[in-house]
Amino acid sequence: MRGRNLLVLLLVVPLSAQNKHSPCANCAAWNEPQQPFRIYGNTYFVGTHGLSSVLITSATGHILIDGALPESANLIAANIRALGFRIKDIKLILNSHAHFDHAGGIAELQRLSGALVAVSPWTAEVMNKGAVLPDDPQFGTIDPIAKVARVQILKDGETLHAGAVEVTAHFTPGHTPGGTSFSWRSCENGRCLNLIYADSLSPVSAGSFLFSRRKDYPHNEDFERSFAFLESTPCDILITPHPGASELWERLAQRNSKPDALIDPTACRVLAEASRKQLHERLAKEPVK
Repeated sequence: MRGRNLLVLLLVVPLSAQNKHSPCANCAAWNEPQQPFRIYGNTYFVGTHGLSSVLITSATGHILIDGALPESANLIAANIRALGFRIKDIKLILNSHAHFDHAGGIAELQRLSGALVAVSPWTAEVMNKGAVLPDDPQFGTIDPIAKVARVQILKDGETLHAGAVEVTAHFTPGHTPGGTSFSWRSCENGRCLNLIYADSLSPVSAGSFLFSRRKDYPHNEDFERSFAFLESTPCDILITPHPGASELWERLAQRNSKPDALIDPTACRVLAEASRKQLHERLAKEPVK
């Protein structure tokens, strides 16, 4: 993975959002259909071309991570069916962070599957209220998600089960106070690898918001904790909520000639380095009192 290119991908989203709601300029591109495919072993990409959704399967139940946009839910469901899996066999839905482009489809996917939703305490509050919370850096600039029923609060480091699938949750706040990453192992032809679904860590915000002010973002020191997790966790295959942030499509295009193209044990560290650099550049631009 090329660190410089990754930083450019992270910077595609502006450092400051507008202080008013506006039509989603990126949603049409984010929601372009994507043929589902096996990432590794029992792990599959079932999202859209611009937004990740990952299905981890077993004979006794599946786990789904992220639901993309509200209008993505039926595309994700169709992708799951195209792979030969049943929506009703999804027992647990997880979420990286509760913004409309990663959690917008969760209410509908839960309705289709009957699955339990398990999220961080902050994200649970967002889902229970169906509102953007005031300590979200993008408060005032983004639309809320639909309320979600049957939300269970998970703990940092908790291992969750659905059938024979095990996924461990790791709180990685920064982009939102409730950001969560996930780790699990998938096996193929006798080789087991560590997969990481790493939440966004980009400092995107409303125009007047300051990450350097504790009154605006009292969780600011948590960015470094999240970077440290990425730098230290075993990470053979990295997946991110926006596929471009982990260069998924570039790596996938190489897989015909290079079967292990998705495998890169440095990927999480490179993401942490690029995200830390982006945060430092953002903080340097914020006014000092």
